[in-house]
Amino acid sequence: MSSSDSPKVSGRKADKDKDGGNDDEKGGFFDKVKDFIQDVGEKIEEAVTIGAPSADVIGIHIPHVSLEKIELIVDVMIVNPNPVPIPLVDIEYSIESEGRKLVSGTIPDAGTIHARGTETIKIPLLLIYDDIRSTYKEIKPGSIIPYRVKVVLHIDIPVLGRISIPLQKNGKIPVPYRPDVDIEKIKFEQFSFEESTATLHLNLDNKNDFDLGLNSMDYEVWLANVSIASAELKESTNIKKQEITTMNLPISFRPKDFGSAMWDMIRGKGTGYSIKGHIDVNTPFGHMKIPISKEGGTTRLKKGDDDDDDDKD
Repeated sequence: MSSSDSPKVSGRKADKDKDGGNDDEKGGFFDKVKDFIQDVGEKIEEAVTIGAPSADVIGIHIPHVSLEKIELIVDVMIVNPNPVPIPLVDIEYSIESEGRKLVSGTIPDAGTIHARGTETIKIPLLLIYDDIRSTYKEIKPGSIIPYRVKVVLHIDIPVLGRISIPLQKNGKIPVPYRPDVDIEKIKFEQFSFEESTATLHLNLDNKNDFDLGLNSMDYEVWLANVSIASAELKESTNIKKQEITTMNLPISFRPKDFGSAMWDMIRGKGTGYSIKGHIDVNTPFGHMKIPISKEGGTTRLKKGDDDDDDDKD
């Protein structure tokens, strides 16, 4: 067969073979684009996944307590797993004691929790003792009462909408009672009408169900309407719960300032007195400065070597 008889490939077939090679290249390109788009889509989906936040009460602190009120701070930790900030619409709170509602309220527009963040918010609560005692007569001054703090967080979350997270925590709080104060006796160490020194025996009756750790005391004492002592005493002692603690306070005064009232004192008659001041104490619930006072009390003057058997009035 001559070379002229050899089969020849037409231009059309050659073009087809050539096109087929381009199809493979185009298929690889489109697969890469498809994979890229899918990968981006998965990342976007992962980024916009919305979940519910979590919260927990991690502590309750008492920054201030007095005879009139007690302040509490509730620490709530909130975890936001979302890639966007979420608003804390409002916070509902209440404090109960054995089924009795002591206080309740709402804190509006409580702020925003940052994206993928953990934050601790502080919820201030205030209890006024007069309000508690006027509502619940059975709650006695000086007692320690159990309480339960209830908190509900209302949070607005994209896609999910508004959700509520209820929380609670138990504890105990005091209902403080001011210690009773009484001058048991005044014992002379040295007596003269110009200047006398004596020891004032002061009783502090702690009717609370908790100890008072005394740090200091300031006081002023009047005897027969004459001021005989005014001082600040720095002394550490423990005033035990439901017990009477006696403080021995050194004093000096001028008996001649009392006039004719001094003769009644010398004869052993009861002498009227008044005392006012403050005690600075530590308690299991925090530091307190408590006023002490008594007016119209009666005490007796004793010599330093007198027998103590009949000292009390």
